[in-house]
Amino acid sequence: MRTRTSPSLLLVVAVAAGLAANVALQAAYGDLPPLPLLAGLTPLVLGAAELVLASVLRARIRRREGARPVDALATARAVALAKASSVAGSAVGGAWLGVLAYVLPLRDRVDAAGADTASALVGVVGSGVLVGAGLWLEHSLRTPDDQDRPPADRP
Repeated sequence: MRTRTSPSLLLVVAVAAGLAANVALQAAYGDLPPLPLLAGLTPLVLGAAELVLASVLRARIRRREGARPVDALATARAVALAKASSVAGSAVGGAWLGVLAYVLPLRDRVDAAGADTASALVGVVGSGVLVGAGLWLEHSLRTPDDQDRPPADRP
């Protein structure tokens, strides 16, 4: 694989989403319904599925005994999934961090903020799993040839 997802891209996306969520909450927090506690589980489930996919594809790319070869189109789709999910996880995680930054100081004064703090923590953890799984899937799709050569020698 020629390019990897840049950590700086993920950081910029997370900060932008976090600022946008925080500003939106400052404008309309009193009018919003309480955040569901399990709202952040979706990225966690997606991340778990990607971890399974990464382990299966890693074995196939490394040509482990009994593993079928990987179709090139399936690999390209998996790379696209890995990149998209790490960026999406970063955006969702940044938004949850923006929510957390807003509700954490309010949790002692506003009852809803206490429940929303728990929801935001679940969302941050779930998004972190999705980002990590996306980056691991991307790493797992590297061919053995890519890993043997130093970065300067790669095309």
